[in-house]
Amino acid sequence: MDALQVMKGHGTENDFVVIADLDNSLDLTDHLVRALCDRRAGIGADGVLRVVASEHEPSAAADQAIAPYFMDYRNADGSLAQMCGNGVRVFVRYLQSQGLTGERVVVATRGGLKPTWLNDDGSISVEMGQPELLTERPLVQTHGGPALASSYALNIPNPHVIVPVSSSEELAELDLDRAPAVSPALPDGQNIEFVVQLGPRHLQMRVHERGVGETRSCGTGICAAVVASALAADTPQDDTRWRVDVPGGTCSVVWRTDGSVVMTGPAVLVATIDIDAQWLARAKQCD
Repeated sequence: MDALQVMKGHGTENDFVVIADLDNSLDLTDHLVRALCDRRAGIGADGVLRVVASEHEPSAAADQAIAPYFMDYRNADGSLAQMCGNGVRVFVRYLQSQGLTGERVVVATRGGLKPTWLNDDGSISVEMGQPELLTERPLVQTHGGPALASSYALNIPNPHVIVPVSSSEELAELDLDRAPAVSPALPDGQNIEFVVQLGPRHLQMRVHERGVGETRSCGTGICAAVVASALAADTPQDDTRWRVDVPGGTCSVVWRTDGSVVMTGPAVLVATIDIDAQWLARAKQCD
């Protein structure tokens, strides 16, 4: 098996291994994803972004004229995800770095087509689509903590449960080393966002992601937190930006009057890495 070249990048410290596989020929096994994301024996990441030309991806081929590239996103445990808000910005930064796109590009994902554009300050904006509110209002309990009531559950397009907490101090004290108990759990699992309102349209957030654990940021979770907070405060949808602080940095979100959500944030490429052929062969076969 030949060696593999990858890139490491992050969006507000939600970090990814980026693999160019334009012809869709790489057998990206669950074992390989877990090995790449291992922070001790691999490169270390919250997930893997595989770059595939849409013409070679059956689920995206019909849209190749609109969205020339498909983002195949895998969580650190190897599971598939519909979308990754921070990941799509890193995906676009990679395309730009390779001369594969200009300042605007539509990206095909399992969660639909995502228009993106480069801003003057170097940040990248993504039109994330419209949230789908769910009827569930689960109780969430962190390890050693009391059961907390969620405000909303929604898809955007990943499933999220939003839990308001009263202060930054309470937020910091939450034990997210273990997955919180959720009752009732959503059918496809859930990301769980714990959110503090710091001021008008200003949130602070921590997140536990399905298939990963606590991460430094979650782009779809940031959008979900804004939608839930706007609904809870009866704040109108308009073009006013919300600020969301996460452990890895800050993103901004606009919930437009047409119902769509636009997220803006940084995307950083860190390094190009050559994966050893023998390590790669072993990683594809075993944990």
